[in-house]
Amino acid sequence: MLYSEKVMDHFRNPRNLGKMEDADGVGEVGNAKCGDIMKIYIKVENDIITDVSFNTFGCGSAIASSSMATEMIRGKPVSEALELTNKAVAEALDGLPAHKMHCSVLAEEAVRAAVKDYYDRNGISCHAKDFCDHNCAQCGE
Repeated sequence: MLYSEKVMDHFRNPRNLGKMEDADGVGEVGNAKCGDIMKIYIKVENDIITDVSFNTFGCGSAIASSSMATEMIRGKPVSEALELTNKAVAEALDGLPAHKMHCSVLAEEAVRAAVKDYYDRNGISCHAKDFCDHNCAQCGE
């Protein structure tokens, strides 16, 4: 079978699906090559992600990755959400086919973008390196 039971379950029954009108942070990422677009919304109280939702336009793996990522960060401190990796998302889904791993990468990036938006909206200083995995002028690493 190409997809695990967990991937199929999260695709057929996505958790936390829908737009959040009063989000404290919104992260939108996309991959023009494959056409997947993910938007993750977070609600934060006392540095804890109390609510999270998503809208994803894309394949089953993208929807499953978004759903799993939201489940993994709900109830966690914002700093812990920043530590979410695409590998952890894929592992929690009992694996993704190699050609679909980019979906878990998008989920990681969307979570980071939502946290960055939350930090920006609230004037919370952060390290650019927390939002960048490679050498670039933005993070200086």
